[in-house]
Amino acid sequence: MGDRGESVAARVTGQPGVQRVPTAKAEIFQARGFIPADLCDALIAQIEIDRRPSTIADDNGDPTFRTSETCDLPDDDPHVRALEARFAALSGLDPAYGEPIQGQRYAVGQEFKPHTDYFDPHGADYGKFCALSGQRTWTFMIYLNDVAAGGATRFRHLDKMFQPERGKLLFWNNRLAGGAVNPATLHHGMKVRKGVKYVITKWYREQVWRG
Repeated sequence: MGDRGESVAARVTGQPGVQRVPTAKAEIFQARGFIPADLCDALIAQIEIDRRPSTIADDNGDPTFRTSETCDLPDDDPHVRALEARFAALSGLDPAYGEPIQGQRYAVGQEFKPHTDYFDPHGADYGKFCALSGQRTWTFMIYLNDVAAGGATRFRHLDKMFQPERGKLLFWNNRLAGGAVNPATLHHGMKVRKGVKYVITKWYREQVWRG
């Protein structure tokens, strides 16, 4: 369980219900029905209680770059513990390498413009965000509900788009085989056109998470 992410792809390939997305540009997978409806509902309720305006390390001077709401889910909550156990069983990643699980809520018109989950190694804030725990490695994201219209996640460089689907897990490696960051993982949380979108996000690091 001490693996920092190098063998995740090998571990999950062939697991029941896990599909590798056909592209040579990135390691990206999806698993429909990864969590049941009752767990989705419990996590949505937690997001509704604790949500606040989302922030971003670098908005590129655009105050509308990320317009969703966010919450940090309590790690002592039984539903969060159940989710952590599912992530660990699937990926083999030690939870100690993971950031706290976040929930996000997108109302009509809200989005997260094209971005990467890794921190730009040449960016001004790289040291601030990566000095203690290193770079982000894998992203795990779960759609908690179906959305009436909009809200897809688009990977432009991969020519792939994923629609919100209750309980579906989407996960990808933010790095290339040699450990460098992978710009092909640029993705866009597209505007919700009708309804509300809820997602869960879990990021892992190169080193033990130290906040």
